[in-house]
Amino acid sequence: MADDLGDEWWEKQPAGADSSPGKSSDSSDVSFDGIFHLVDLTCPAHSPPTNMEGKEGRCMQKTMTNASDDEEGDTEMTQQETAPVPAPSKKAKQPKECFLIKPKEIKEDAKKTRKRRKKKITDVLAKSEPKPGTPEDLQKLMKDYYSSHRSVIELEELNLPDSCFLKANDLTHSLSSYLKEICPKWVKLRRNHSEKKSVLMLIICSSAIRALELIRSMTAFRGDSKVMKLFAKHIKVQEQVKLLEKRVVHLGVGTPGRIKELIKQGGLTLNPLKFLIFDWNWRDQKMRRMMDIPEIRKEVFELLEMGVLSLCKSESLKLGLF
Repeated sequence: MADDLGDEWWEKQPAGADSSPGKSSDSSDVSFDGIFHLVDLTCPAHSPPTNMEGKEGRCMQKTMTNASDDEEGDTEMTQQETAPVPAPSKKAKQPKECFLIKPKEIKEDAKKTRKRRKKKITDVLAKSEPKPGTPEDLQKLMKDYYSSHRSVIELEELNLPDSCFLKANDLTHSLSSYLKEICPKWVKLRRNHSEKKSVLMLIICSSAIRALELIRSMTAFRGDSKVMKLFAKHIKVQEQVKLLEKRVVHLGVGTPGRIKELIKQGGLTLNPLKFLIFDWNWRDQKMRRMMDIPEIRKEVFELLEMGVLSLCKSESLKLGLF
């Protein structure tokens, strides 16, 4: 059989028949002499028959499509390789480690031992109006003070009879009006008093400043009575003793600590004393009464033990709460 097949062979082949078994459509572009020749498929002279609908036609079209896709893919990859790679940002946050903290265990015992906030005097007064002092208040304070170091029988001996108490202030009186009410015969008592180193009426307060205020507020009551300041501020005990020895004093206003000291040194006697008034209801800047201050309360009870309680039981001395 001759190796050279001319155009006549193509014309004799039936439509749709394969050119040779096992050969693809690419063989139409290659000569059989062992030399590969490139053929322009776009040329009508070398284009395959239009009626070719077999596997070889479809494979040829796929091969051409894949070749064009590969060229485009290579172009895109080349562009991506040549494109500048952005530098990593310096502000990029690095991942942080996360730790789980075990919650603190609250012991039940700690809650039970927690101290409660103490109520202040201002908190109590904000909820209720101040109440005037009564003789029962004084009796209760005495029992509370002596209960720790006194027996039951000794506590009963401290009870004072109701007859030794004067009418208490109902917070409507001034000092002069209150003294006039509890002591209407003051003028007669003042004239009959002639003993030195003694007074007829003692007014006990919490401080020297309060004592001066009381002396100024009792002008309408005292009249010509001699008043003496019995507190420690700027006045020595020896000077007060000398003044009590030289002249007759009717009224004494001062603190329990200085009055107690004068009694100890013999500068003041309590036998002629008729009235002992406590400045009970007045409150200072911290809203404390005289008996709310521990130091003053202690000195008051010590003063009561220096002969005041015995005079009250004999009914020669009257107690008043202003």
